[in-house]
Amino acid sequence: MSSEQDHLKETDTEARFEFKKEQKAAFAAEKGLTEETIRVISEDKDEPEWMLERRLRALKQFQKMPMPTDWPGQPDLSEVDVDQIVPYIRPDVEVRGGVDDWRDLPDDIKDTFDKLGIPEAEKNALSGVGAQYESEVVYQNMQERWEEKGVVFMNMDQAVQEHEDIVKEYFMTKCVPPSDNKFAALHGAIWSGGSFVYVPEDTTVDMPVQAYFRMNSEGMGQFEHTLIVAEKGSEVHYIEGCSAPKYSAFNLHSGGVEVFVGEDAHVQYSTVQNWSKNTYNLNTKRAIVEKGGRMEWISGSMGSKATMLYPASILKGRGASDNHITIAFAGEGQNIDTGAKVYHNAPETKSTIESKSISKDGGRTNYRGLVHIANGAKNSSTAVECDALMFDNESTSDTMPYMEINESTVDVAHEATVGKIGDEDVFYLQSRGLDDDDAKQMIVSGFIEPITEELPIEYAVELNRLVELEMEGSLG
Repeated sequence: MSSEQDHLKETDTEARFEFKKEQKAAFAAEKGLTEETIRVISEDKDEPEWMLERRLRALKQFQKMPMPTDWPGQPDLSEVDVDQIVPYIRPDVEVRGGVDDWRDLPDDIKDTFDKLGIPEAEKNALSGVGAQYESEVVYQNMQERWEEKGVVFMNMDQAVQEHEDIVKEYFMTKCVPPSDNKFAALHGAIWSGGSFVYVPEDTTVDMPVQAYFRMNSEGMGQFEHTLIVAEKGSEVHYIEGCSAPKYSAFNLHSGGVEVFVGEDAHVQYSTVQNWSKNTYNLNTKRAIVEKGGRMEWISGSMGSKATMLYPASILKGRGASDNHITIAFAGEGQNIDTGAKVYHNAPETKSTIESKSISKDGGRTNYRGLVHIANGAKNSSTAVECDALMFDNESTSDTMPYMEINESTVDVAHEATVGKIGDEDVFYLQSRGLDDDDAKQMIVSGFIEPITEELPIEYAVELNRLVELEMEGSLG
């Protein structure tokens, strides 16, 4: 690694995320969303007929569904015009489906991910890693010892070809159907890239697997799809990172995540997202958890002009459990609307939701959540905790919890706190030798510690550094 890259990796997180490359594409679709565009994308990917049919059905669903505009306090989406978005850009990589040797990547793409620290993370802490650039995965690798146990980690386009039966069964059929919302339908029509993870029964992958998604081009949309299937008694930790540099035109990110947690299986899904402040981040993420299964969502969301993100879990079997931990940061001109949804559809299910948000310079954060306990889900329990921290009188933070409890023998708790960074707290730390900025950073670091302590050390350090840069207003 060059001395320049060493410097970027070790000292300059801002430079690592804000650099941009000249666009070089092997193929780019026209702006907008038409049936012809869908057919061109599917043909370029050499997809089976059934996938094209699903795309076209999703397109019809998208065209007839209204834009969500009636949610109280929701972010302004009036600027989101799909007709101004380039939905698909295939980067200039010779091997379709990506390469499995980092040295085979084109220099400009390799340099992008070198600066983001992807090869180093793979070497030090990961079972496998995938890297997506624009609309397609350009690199994918899985340690051989996991492949020998039947673990599959590959890009979704490749999985459609090589694991067609599994993908056909699970892809947007049970977890996130296109009819769920307008952006799920949009995603179903023009999805591209993403990760496919399959863990066989009673197999524990004891090191995380990671995917990193990078938008480099101006005015594009990124629509990666992640499908995780963890069979009975298995365990896996999937980590996702996302970023985009700042451009004059808006970008759109509308990913889809579907997780299937088998009986007594355990899946942890962690994401650290740092989009530029002209990106709209509108995702649909959901898990179905069977008897005794355990699902964990850990999310750090910052950057973006507007984010609407509410990971949901459906607890289908007795004793299934779910845990959500979220941090959101909003600065000037940002509206970060995040939360969680949990559906208790079986007895003795358990969920916890912990949300922490920070707003400054007039930014707005909002927790929007739903806990539903169905009739018959006896002896289930849920606990929701929402904490908001504001830097000034111009910033706002709201909490919109919804509780639908249709069973009497349950345990339900909700707690919410909102507060400003107090002058007396800052003064106390200043009296111990810290300046004003360092004092505030220490307070924020303590505030988000429950989130960072759940992440591998490399990602916890990165998240803290990104929050620090957001506080300085240094990220685009």
